[in-house]
Amino acid sequence: MAQQQASGDVQLMGPHAPELTALYATYLGYPDAVGADWKAFFDALDEDARSVLNEAVDWPEGAEPGDAGAQGCPDGYTRPTRSPRPMLPPGAVPADINDPRVRAATVDSIRALMLIRAYRVRGHLEAQLDPLGLVEVEPHPELDPKSYGFSDADMDRPIFIDNVLGMEIATLREIVQALRETYCGSIGVEFMHIQDPDQKRWIQERIETRDHNRTDFTIPGKRAILERLTAAESFEKFLDRKYTGTKRFGLDGAEAMIPALEQILKRGGQLGLEEVVIGMPHRGRLNVLANFMAKPFQAIFSEFQGGAAHPEDVGGSGDVKYHLGTSADREFDGNVVHLSLTANPSHLEAVNPVVCGKVRAKQQQRGDSDRTKVMALLLHGDAAFSGQGLVPETLDLSELKGYRIGGTIHFIVNNQIGFTTNPVNSRSGPYCSDVAKIIQAPIVHVNGDDPEAVVHAARIATEFRQTFKKDVVIDMFCYRRFGHNEGDEPAFTQPLMYERIKGHPSTRHIYAQQLSSEGVVSEKEPDALVQQWFDRLDKEFESSKSYKPNKADWLEGAWSGFKAARGYDPRRGRTAVSEEQLREVGEALCSYPEGFNVNRKIQRQLDNKLKVFESGTGVDWATAEALAFGTLLIEGHPVRMSGQDSNRGTFSQRHASLIDQKTEEVYKPLEHIRADQAKLEIVDSPLSELAVLGYEYGYSLAEPKALTLWEAQFGDFVNGAQIIIDQFIVSGEAKWLRMSGLVMLLPHGYEGQGPEHSSARMERFLQLCAEDNIQVVNCTTPANFFHALRRQVHREFRKPLVVMTPKSLLRHKRCQSNLSDMTGDSSFHRVMVQPQLPSKPKDAKQVVLCSGKVYYDLLEEQEKHQVKDVHLIRLEQLYPFPWDALQERLEPYRHCELVWCQEEPRNMGAWSFVETFIEETAEEIGFKKSRPRYAGRRAAASPATGRFQRHVAEQNQLLQEALTVGMPRVGRIGTRRAADEEQRTAAK
Repeated sequence: MAQQQASGDVQLMGPHAPELTALYATYLGYPDAVGADWKAFFDALDEDARSVLNEAVDWPEGAEPGDAGAQGCPDGYTRPTRSPRPMLPPGAVPADINDPRVRAATVDSIRALMLIRAYRVRGHLEAQLDPLGLVEVEPHPELDPKSYGFSDADMDRPIFIDNVLGMEIATLREIVQALRETYCGSIGVEFMHIQDPDQKRWIQERIETRDHNRTDFTIPGKRAILERLTAAESFEKFLDRKYTGTKRFGLDGAEAMIPALEQILKRGGQLGLEEVVIGMPHRGRLNVLANFMAKPFQAIFSEFQGGAAHPEDVGGSGDVKYHLGTSADREFDGNVVHLSLTANPSHLEAVNPVVCGKVRAKQQQRGDSDRTKVMALLLHGDAAFSGQGLVPETLDLSELKGYRIGGTIHFIVNNQIGFTTNPVNSRSGPYCSDVAKIIQAPIVHVNGDDPEAVVHAARIATEFRQTFKKDVVIDMFCYRRFGHNEGDEPAFTQPLMYERIKGHPSTRHIYAQQLSSEGVVSEKEPDALVQQWFDRLDKEFESSKSYKPNKADWLEGAWSGFKAARGYDPRRGRTAVSEEQLREVGEALCSYPEGFNVNRKIQRQLDNKLKVFESGTGVDWATAEALAFGTLLIEGHPVRMSGQDSNRGTFSQRHASLIDQKTEEVYKPLEHIRADQAKLEIVDSPLSELAVLGYEYGYSLAEPKALTLWEAQFGDFVNGAQIIIDQFIVSGEAKWLRMSGLVMLLPHGYEGQGPEHSSARMERFLQLCAEDNIQVVNCTTPANFFHALRRQVHREFRKPLVVMTPKSLLRHKRCQSNLSDMTGDSSFHRVMVQPQLPSKPKDAKQVVLCSGKVYYDLLEEQEKHQVKDVHLIRLEQLYPFPWDALQERLEPYRHCELVWCQEEPRNMGAWSFVETFIEETAEEIGFKKSRPRYAGRRAAASPATGRFQRHVAEQNQLLQEALTVGMPRVGRIGTRRAADEEQRTAAK
């Protein structure tokens, strides 16, 4: 727009801009120093006008972030301790700035800037975002110049706006036109909620000064966009023709996503990006696999015909084609970017933290300390982004030290519907993207039928992420041409929408006509391009009939050298270490810098640990864990552990971080064993199970050489992460050929702490056990726990490990080990007998099988009552079930009765899982009575009682039943019923 020369009566923030802002700054510090007229003028300014001037003031260091709305200060700042600079003393103000005409022009300019600010805040509300035009855009009063005192006669008057919108002087009409082109066209931007002034300024300058929020594409660039749109649309139409009515969750209506994703790679590669980890739902996945990830078309067609995604000899259950992932390299302008699409189930958004965890691991592998080289790209549906709690949980991780990955680009395919639910019924805010404001992420809304605008939005998002290492959201408004899937009839529930869609031209068609009218392509060229694509797809389809996958994409890259687990042998791994290594770790564990002020109680613990390493005895649970971590670190294996309060430990047992009692300086002893040791991360997580467990699972997928652990604050809380457990951890290898060595530490044990602090729901994990998918252990000695942890990284395969960790045993005097239990030929024991038998096996009458903490209760009860004819055997590993080791231990007891004892109610714990295994093992040995008797709590709806007195009574009763020889099954049930009736009577 043409610049206009200033006239004598139009002077706001032009010639006198420094004087005006200095005058305002003086007013803020010393209101009476600016003169009565100017004081009255500034006093009369409303909040919006003050905001305009606040943005122009040079705030000193004394104005620090604080409560919003402090008098005379910008949003988010407290009143400065001294006045902002520059400050003009009375009498230093130029005489002409006191001219009434100047003051009047100042009012006009401030009002114009208020209008400009309103467009920055509210302009997106009038943007033309919906391709279908189903909802009429209503004018917003704050975007009307009349709301700021302007009349129609003012529209052509020149106003100083001090290089705003790329102009210094412009008419109001020109200002409004520039604002509407920038903020109310095919792109609407939300960024004024961001508190960081640099980020806000960057976005403002990026979209206001370059062709008013558009990219001036070259002719080759426009033709490239058309070609990508054609590829995306042709692929979907070809599948619809060949597999009519078959579910494919097509991209129809959202094809502009494909050129947008390529723009992210193109611009990202120019800015240092080398690898992108992608997570997305099923909508459009096949198109992304084919046209973005370069998966062979014939492979996809083969899967539609029932072919396998992997060679048949690999095994596994497989998954539907629109859940699968892949990896590829793409090159743009000489920059190669590696892509990996993470497999995920139909549980929308569940893949988000998994992707973020993978990115964190890959950044550490590449030494990507500034987080420029590896990036997360997450694709979402609109209903899922606003509706799934995992979205804000994952967003919350983005700026936390232990989870930071330098920002994620979120691309929302906004279908404007969720299955059959309209937006008005699926969210409370105006946009599905509103949840991203919790981390002050900029949000770019864009019309999916304007592919140039979509690509432009992707370019801005990429530049922002690479510049500020922060999350950014692209919200592409589009539609689903064929409903939720190709077998649905969407007109059942949205007849008006689908009547409009029926007559709506495709994005490719709209853009082809645009380019034809611009002379970029001829009239016939777009149709010829479509035909070329169909010819290519026909050839690929014919080839697919004989297509056979020739390799499984899994044990490559970081996983090279690993092998699939075969058989159910002990698979102990080499987990013992030398005593010298243990003492080296122990010395570091008990040391801290000179002058460091350790808590007195911690000092006593460290003194006791020193005695343990001197004597070689009395190693408790936390010390054994630290020794496992430390020895792995000096062997070159990174250790990453996260969970709520993991540094201290929920039960004040770990103290992985020492806190200086005077300065709160942090010192982590295990980081200082050797100079060349591997990296240690022990992270106090946010109060989240679902996102954090997903994150650590993702980390374990990308870094097999690390020991990766997640710890629940109490094991009961693990059910908050059930989706990650069910859909990824226990089934990921079978479905997607993806190994994981993730360790889950779940505090478990009945100490009378009530329903939510007793059970880690062992039965749920055991019910999920099959096909050698996970390991479930319930150790009773620190040394066995030590070996279980080290075993995770000392085998040629990886399996998730679920550990029922103790609570009361953390400090139990009998739950201790010797250093010798971790050296020499020692290893993990799946089955253990009591160290000192009360009699010879031939004299025993009953064997009690148990697992975990209840063993010590049984042992103490046995010794208390001098029970000689009952022996105890512990199942340290519940799955894979140690039938061979149990058979060996049970062999001398073929003449005995078998009892299974557990603390958990009958419908919980291990009973329903182990009873068949025990019976079959006993039958093979030759037991006369192979079926074990149950001794434990009765079936219950709640995991545990909330009354301590009742807890003690139940515990005593189950111990008595376990140690009583020859107790009849029927009598026991009858006794139970009598006890239940007695309890009910007492309750009344």
